[in-house]
Amino acid sequence: MKYLSVLFLSLCCMFSLFAQKPLPILGICAHRGAMDTHPENTIEAFKEAVRLHVQMIELDVRLTKDKKLVVIHDETVDRTTDGTGKIQDLTWKQVKKLDAGSWKSPTFKNARIPTVTEALAVIPDDIWLNVHLKGDEELGMRVAEVIMKKNRQRQAFLACGEKAAKGAKKVSNDILICNMERQTKTEDYVTQTIENGNEFIQLYKVPVNSEIINYTKPLKANNVKINYCCTDNPEEINSLFEYGVDFVLVNKSGQALKAVEMPKSH
Repeated sequence: MKYLSVLFLSLCCMFSLFAQKPLPILGICAHRGAMDTHPENTIEAFKEAVRLHVQMIELDVRLTKDKKLVVIHDETVDRTTDGTGKIQDLTWKQVKKLDAGSWKSPTFKNARIPTVTEALAVIPDDIWLNVHLKGDEELGMRVAEVIMKKNRQRQAFLACGEKAAKGAKKVSNDILICNMERQTKTEDYVTQTIENGNEFIQLYKVPVNSEIINYTKPLKANNVKINYCCTDNPEEINSLFEYGVDFVLVNKSGQALKAVEMPKSH
């Protein structure tokens, strides 16, 4: 009976792997969800990004005072809700009551700040999850625990600094990391990412011209996936794909998907 149980579990795991759809090899990343038309970092914004068929969704994570993982970019709730104060000083009970949609449009009145678990629930497993951590080792550990528990480790990567990455790796070596320890020089940033063995990098404010190949070429040679933040210019997005960038973070997802000619591969 014991052997039959083990066999059953093994077959279930194999079936789960075969059932998973392949992840995109390149494409458009919805920065904070479909943030141009919907309130950023909300369930509404993530659902719209999924509806648009983006290839990656970026979201930001912070810890509340009582250690709840919530999705919000800013250090405070002032800009994107009807409340005030720092997330780290507010409890989850206080945060979940805030209106996170009316600032964008009356249509989204009573949209809420979601938890990481709530966000994962509306994003299918064939879209990359760019999880930007706004914290250090403790946050890395807690987010990694959720990702492993929800079996999202093949799809999600943590965009974070060294301390948060260290915390995540304490949970599991299967957690993918996007190095966000940006150096003064992009050359140093690229070199550090390769030396770290990180799976992703996020190039930031690098001019969109052929010079970027000096960075993308060694990264590709070392199997590092390349994100670029950020542009909504279709010509720049097309050029970035040609230069070897894998995913481009945009604020206007629908516009980008309509205007950009998506290459099949590099």
